[in-house]
Amino acid sequence: MRLADPITQPQFYRDVATKRLIAWVIDTIIIALISLIIVPFTAFIALFFILGLMAVVGFIYRVITLATGSGTWGMRLMAIEIRDHSGARLDTSQAFLHTLGYTISWAITPLQLISIVLMATSNKGQGLTDNFIGTAAMNRKARA
Repeated sequence: MRLADPITQPQFYRDVATKRLIAWVIDTIIIALISLIIVPFTAFIALFFILGLMAVVGFIYRVITLATGSGTWGMRLMAIEIRDHSGARLDTSQAFLHTLGYTISWAITPLQLISIVLMATSNKGQGLTDNFIGTAAMNRKARA
């Protein structure tokens, strides 16, 4: 089994870049809300480090949601999922690697810009991390 071919099965990649952007906004809101819930438990000290807290919460959130459903809650809402090079759902180590690549891309701005351009222009809508580890975001198959 392999990833769907974007030429013979374009329905799997249709509008994926736009859906990924919307999913990212949804996920960012979820991560911000979780972070704000945590703040009072730190005697509000975390407010001084809110971006760092959001980075840690976001990392954990992405690894767990990718490992358990091959998509973050935002991705699931947008009916997309990340699949590996063989077309299988991500396992925990792949979810960790995908999240690590995503985090590194955000830490080094030019890498994130390259990733955005790749998602918007490649036939599979793959970002930099996707190209590096062989994953792709795809429209989820309809459940029968």
